[in-house]
Amino acid sequence: MENPFKKIFGGRKDASFLGVDIGSSSIKIVQLKKKKGVVVLETYGELSLGPYAKTEAGRSTILSEAETAEALTNLLKESNVTTSECGVSIPLKSSLVFVMEMPTDDPKQLAQMVPIEARKYIPVPISEVDLDWKIIPKINHATSGFDESTDSSVKEKPKDIKKTEVLVAAIHKDTVAQKKTIIENAKLNLNFLEIEIFSTIRAVAGQNILNFAVLDMGSGATKLYLVEQGVIKDSHIIARGSQDITLNISRSTGISIDEAEKQKITIGVNGQTEKDKQVSDIVSSNLEYIFNETGKVILSYQKKYNKNIDKLIVTGGGAVLNGMVDFAQSHSEMEAEVTDPFSKIETPAFLDDLLKKVGPGFAVSLGIALRGLSQSE
Repeated sequence: MENPFKKIFGGRKDASFLGVDIGSSSIKIVQLKKKKGVVVLETYGELSLGPYAKTEAGRSTILSEAETAEALTNLLKESNVTTSECGVSIPLKSSLVFVMEMPTDDPKQLAQMVPIEARKYIPVPISEVDLDWKIIPKINHATSGFDESTDSSVKEKPKDIKKTEVLVAAIHKDTVAQKKTIIENAKLNLNFLEIEIFSTIRAVAGQNILNFAVLDMGSGATKLYLVEQGVIKDSHIIARGSQDITLNISRSTGISIDEAEKQKITIGVNGQTEKDKQVSDIVSSNLEYIFNETGKVILSYQKKYNKNIDKLIVTGGGAVLNGMVDFAQSHSEMEAEVTDPFSKIETPAFLDDLLKKVGPGFAVSLGIALRGLSQSE
């Protein structure tokens, strides 16, 4: 049986393609079609998984494969999905993405060396994972925007050492099997699995940004990706997500989880009345922790690679908060934006405002669908 993970980095001739993002608190789908060279949104949808575990909508939960397949099937019906061709995301926490330096760029030698060297990074037997890798293109490091001369912790780098950087991705075979079972039970045809980091960057990356960071605020955790000239250089998981903010609001104010979720979004960090400021203070303190951790990782990157980060792109369902752009800008000390991934494709005009509002949460599913369409050409 062909392994759908075999082409992580990278057809069919179906007219439409479906991106499926199975998260910890919800499932999101986006169906795209290409018409006369233009990518068009056909349908999209989201379904909370909390009720399937008999808890509140928006809560992170763990469901069985059968329960997840049932939820996905219901979402497909509600969203009027018309294609069975799909790609599915793999959460970063269920995978491993890292960069290795190798002494050769010969593909045949790398094919033998990478699995051996990768064992040093992977905490389980190499036989238990599906492994893929690609050579990172050479990047000119002659120009630097980060002045390390005043930082005594930066050591002089050895010169004239020819190294080849290789980006390696690994997924445990059990995770692959689980996703395949869910998709088969939902009567879909799985074209590929893709680690969410690649889907997100495909959906949110703009033009002419040399080095940027992506802060993906999920329900259970926040992921940080550092990208240099289109190449993923590093990734980190920050153990705090949008659900933590909601739960803190609920506990502190005594309101329900559902109401706390609404106030988190509508009030955000911009509370005006005394009552609203109680909510915005909770939101701000949680975001400050996330952005402080982000700052530490970015500073470490700048020291290691002698490069500045030009922009911070905030995405994920937790990014949809009142005042998020200004907060991100002031706490990262760089240009920041909340992504609008649906702006990259053609959508019905009457949905513009809604899609801009919910768009950050659909970056992964949209990125998967975009890859599916490109592979069909």
